[in-house]
Amino acid sequence: MKVMIAVTHLLGTGHLSRALVLGRAFAGAGHRVVLVSGGMPAPHLECGSVEMVHLPPLRSDGTDFARLLDAGGVPAGPVLMARRRAALCRALTGLAPDILITELFPFGRRSLGQEFLALLEAAGSLPRRPVVLASIRDILAPPSKPARAEQTDTVIARHYDAVLVHSDPQTTPLSASWPVSDMLAAKLRHTGYVTDGPATPHPGGDGTGEILVSAGGGDVGGPIFAAAIGAARLAPGQTWRLLVGGGEASLAAVRHAAAGTGAKVEPPRRDFRQMLHHARASVSMCGYNTALDLMQAGTPAVLIPFDAGKEVEQALRAQSLAALPGIEVLRARDLAPQSLADAVARAIGDRQKRPGRRFDGAARSVAIACSMAEARP
Repeated sequence: MKVMIAVTHLLGTGHLSRALVLGRAFAGAGHRVVLVSGGMPAPHLECGSVEMVHLPPLRSDGTDFARLLDAGGVPAGPVLMARRRAALCRALTGLAPDILITELFPFGRRSLGQEFLALLEAAGSLPRRPVVLASIRDILAPPSKPARAEQTDTVIARHYDAVLVHSDPQTTPLSASWPVSDMLAAKLRHTGYVTDGPATPHPGGDGTGEILVSAGGGDVGGPIFAAAIGAARLAPGQTWRLLVGGGEASLAAVRHAAAGTGAKVEPPRRDFRQMLHHARASVSMCGYNTALDLMQAGTPAVLIPFDAGKEVEQALRAQSLAALPGIEVLRARDLAPQSLADAVARAIGDRQKRPGRRFDGAARSVAIACSMAEARP
């Protein structure tokens, strides 16, 4: 079958990373996959045999997701947005997919609503309409007002066959973060958590005995890296490795600040998941992908949920994990070198085996989507 996945990451790279996991799962099952990405380049992510189509890229202005900037930092105008819509629809008609998946929309990305709706209308006009699915993580940003949820329901009812919810409803029901109407409930398909499966230990042992500090591929980890550098000075016997996203300027600034501490500073690494097997502890935010990586590796972890701009998703996820052994949650307002060093010590001291979760969500998503596509008249 032919599968198209449409995703635009605006701040970090978590949405693109999860979409690529799904894409690789479809490709691994023998399907042709085209992933259309509308965010900034993320070369540290593995595409595998997924065919990539890049729209003129956009990013948010920090946590202001309604203000979109182009690659040069200039506010996106109508000409650029029209180019994106045209390119997105060309990719659809050129592939004529059996399955169309939109990442997050219509539960989010309202600032890109015109291009996603253009895509959905174009899909409905194809000679053979594809199965249309929304793909969402375990926890969403709750709607700011009831009308937002009602608008989402309207789009789902008109255009979507089902919603793939990448979580375990016994652990994190969608209703914990989003109002679920009767119509929406009937379209939900819980897949389990979407990951590439457990990583193997790093063949070179990279990360052994280290404190791995990461903040995804975006440029939002400054306070975490600053606190980690301070903690490295407080505990010179520890080896800290900081994986800094956001490009060369961010990397250079952190390297300068870390001079003399012995901390290793480098860009995000594709083998991060393998390094977790050997790490003494991890320090990170609490995005979907990072949380699952930590759960599978069993690494002691300090979670610092991203909460700028009224974001609550990561705080809700961290709260659900806080009771597990070897997990410490440190709020951003409490982040400082000493509090981070203390939290790392507590996490390391509480290392125990954690209860299992369902991590076969990618394979289950493929099975659900393909079954629906095969059942089309």
